[in-house]
Amino acid sequence: MTTILVTGGTGTLGRLVTERLRADGHEVRVLSRHAQPYAVDLRDGGSGLDTAVAGVDAIVHCATTPRGGDERAATQVIAAARRAAVPHLIYISIVGVDVVPFGYYKTKLAVEKLIEESGLGWTILRTTQFHDLVAQLLTGLAKLPVLLLPAGVSDQPIKVAEVADRLAELAAGPPAGRVEDMGGPEVRTFRSLAAAHLRAGGKRRPLLDVRLPGRAYRAFREGHHLTPGHAVGKGTYEDFLMARSTTTR
Repeated sequence: MTTILVTGGTGTLGRLVTERLRADGHEVRVLSRHAQPYAVDLRDGGSGLDTAVAGVDAIVHCATTPRGGDERAATQVIAAARRAAVPHLIYISIVGVDVVPFGYYKTKLAVEKLIEESGLGWTILRTTQFHDLVAQLLTGLAKLPVLLLPAGVSDQPIKVAEVADRLAELAAGPPAGRVEDMGGPEVRTFRSLAAAHLRAGGKRRPLLDVRLPGRAYRAFREGHHLTPGHAVGKGTYEDFLMARSTTTR
């Protein structure tokens, strides 16, 4: 039986990766700050990490936060994996991290480089944004009387369960390096996503496109965070909204 450690295993993605791996017959260890018996804070010393890593066949590194600390967390995971001679480290990243000069993207790219230079067997999967993140953003924006949108920016949101399935598949196989990017089924303007979001929630708001300054938003406008050539996802944003509406009734 293969033993796989999932960091961030109680999060939006990690929870589904864990479920898929267990359904496939793997023994899974869930690592997060509060999940016993592998409660580890990767950004604060990593106490208990060696115990969590001992004897595992692979690590799926899903733990992340835009609030900072990802490089320190990855350094801790890599060091522990080296000590335990873990043969495979899998990392989830974002399409465009090497082109879009956005703070969180720069951090994800830095973690990619740490993993590539770690001496471990590794696999890196880059995907587009999850439906959940788009919904969270639009829900926040819709609290204002006018829904302000980044002018000229599109997105290619993907179903998080499909990403989890792909990560589970990769974790069960050998190290593969940078695998093909994974994108949602449609490239959509933020205006069309916002309209769908409002309809699903029974709300009406005026939509106002705002042209944002800076190199990062220029890169977003140019679509460097998109991967239309790898639109392998099946679930649309409307599918996500419908499923969410059904589960919250």
